[in-house]
Amino acid sequence: MIVTTALLLIFIERANGFGLSRLPQRAHCLGFSSTSIELPPTHPSPPHTFAGLVEQAIQERYQNVDRVLESWRLLELGYQHKVFVGEDKTSEDNPMLYQECHSYVPGLTIQPFWNVDTVSWAQKLEAKYPIILKEFQKATANREQLQQQGNNIWTGALTEDASSYGVGWKTLVLMDRGVWDPVNVELFPKTAQAVRDAGVPAVEVFFASMEPHSRIQPHSDFTNFVLTSHLALDIPYSGTNQCRLTIADQTREWINGEVMLFDTSLMHDAVNDSDRTRYILMFRVWHPDLTDSERQALQFIYDCLNAPEIVTGATAEERERTELAMLAARTFPAKKNGSQGFGVQSTTSKSSKKKRK
Repeated sequence: MIVTTALLLIFIERANGFGLSRLPQRAHCLGFSSTSIELPPTHPSPPHTFAGLVEQAIQERYQNVDRVLESWRLLELGYQHKVFVGEDKTSEDNPMLYQECHSYVPGLTIQPFWNVDTVSWAQKLEAKYPIILKEFQKATANREQLQQQGNNIWTGALTEDASSYGVGWKTLVLMDRGVWDPVNVELFPKTAQAVRDAGVPAVEVFFASMEPHSRIQPHSDFTNFVLTSHLALDIPYSGTNQCRLTIADQTREWINGEVMLFDTSLMHDAVNDSDRTRYILMFRVWHPDLTDSERQALQFIYDCLNAPEIVTGATAEERERTELAMLAARTFPAKKNGSQGFGVQSTTSKSSKKKRK
């Protein structure tokens, strides 16, 4: 993620904060807004630290982003958010009925699955399903060629904190933390264009595969300000309940061509009981409760983590140059006239492949 654990470790390291743990608290029901949860007191970060420089820049640039500032300060404290989301105390021993976050924005609705019937970008994506599927099947037909042409093709969960995903879960990335991968976008141009045209509020976009007879163990993605969405691409025996996803105490199956939207800060797991590989197009999207200013402030934090010189550069010119480079990296890759290449360079080269969750 990615937005999840690996990034959180960078957050904590650069913010110079750790060590505060919390006992599980209790939310009264799913669909609960977490404004009533008691949080530890926070204070402004020291001004000459990386955390302090980021905080100062956020305050100068954005208005009404107190929740983002509190989230940043909680992370610096090492706050470990864990809250029970069941209906009553009799189910408190069910480990699936908890929200766990290291990166936590207060006051966001907790809900396992969200209704996509009124989500316009989800409807637009479903309408493009035949085009996306056809392109995916064509591009992945020759696996060896795809490996040679692409960047980080079918990378597994290599980090220790992502071990719950198992060896059967692999990804092919189109966007990471708001930055498009121009190499892979060129291999899947219709898919990338469909995502952009649909207006998906994406932080990450990637294909994910799950091998036959495999299971993703219960876990949290540890971030509550992004939700996860799947467009089911190629589901073995779709509609027979062999490929399932459980969020908290709710289980649904993937159906070809349909979009699901759910909260992976809640404990969740997945199963492929079939004898074929399952393929989805996966998104991390901003939580709908966030304001535009809050989304921009959170994206600014990601940019600073990708390129610390945005706030640590020795001169104003260096800081501005670094920020403009990050903005260019987040611009949708457009082909140059008369060229097969893309006009925006990726911040990640093939020689520095990422370990992904």
